Amino acid sequence: MLALKLTQIGNSVGVILPKEMLSRLKLEKGDTVFCTDSAEGVTLTPYDPTLEEQLKIGREFMREYRDTFHQLAK
Repeated sequence: MLALKLTQIGNSVGVILPKEMLSRLKLEKGDTVFCTDSAEGVTLTPYDPTLEEQLKIGREFMREYRDTFHQLAK
């Protein structure tokens, strides 16, 4: 567990992530992170949870129509 301090950034308040955390999350300056509510509080992730849900729906669709896609690929 790592304690981070809130700091004034212009008219906003932000958290500065240490270099080690950026490396572990594979983030660089300018990247986007997503903050979601979780059972433990808040989760910070570089992965878009809405995109993951859309991919899941697309995979289910492709699985359901696998035979049709196979015939179209011929």
